[in-house]
Amino acid sequence: MLDKLINETKNAIVAAVKGSDDVLSALRAAIKNQVIGTLTDVSNISTTGMDSVAAIVKGGVRSTTEIGTSIVDGARVSVRAAILGVSEVGGDVIMATGRATSEAVTTAAELGKDIGGVAVGAVEGAIKAAGSIGVSTTEAVEASVTGAIKAADSAGSEAGSSVRKALLSASSLPKDVVEKAIKGSPKGK
Repeated sequence: MLDKLINETKNAIVAAVKGSDDVLSALRAAIKNQVIGTLTDVSNISTTGMDSVAAIVKGGVRSTTEIGTSIVDGARVSVRAAILGVSEVGGDVIMATGRATSEAVTTAAELGKDIGGVAVGAVEGAIKAAGSIGVSTTEAVEASVTGAIKAADSAGSEAGSSVRKALLSASSLPKDVVEKAIKGSPKGK
């Protein structure tokens, strides 16, 4: 079922983006609509729904190869749109933030792409979404960083190290919050 959702999302995004002058806006709208449509049909948003959100983000990040945008921009927009969609249907935004970021990083690792850049982009997307829906930016950053670290560590120690370095060196992220989240992650520093 989730593989079907991944492919449906990817195909919906590719179709939505064709003929669009603003690829990232089309990507954001397609993902948000997919999340809303899927979660509206799911009775248990906290478990099945979060798996669906992760699958939609995976489809969004995978679509970047076909729609001509960078995977970092795709991750930023996918995570932001997923969070906005979850918020709109009343789901757990913080849980969705961690799952969406984790899936973006996992997908980048599977594709052999810049997981450090994707992690930073995903956290930036979480920050932007949190700000627009009135959720604590600090909580969103912590959940997003934790999701990125878990996914990167699962991909290997080199990936985990790369993501930590990218997150800590990103001037667009609140360094104190990132450091706290990294220290609280399973492998610490």
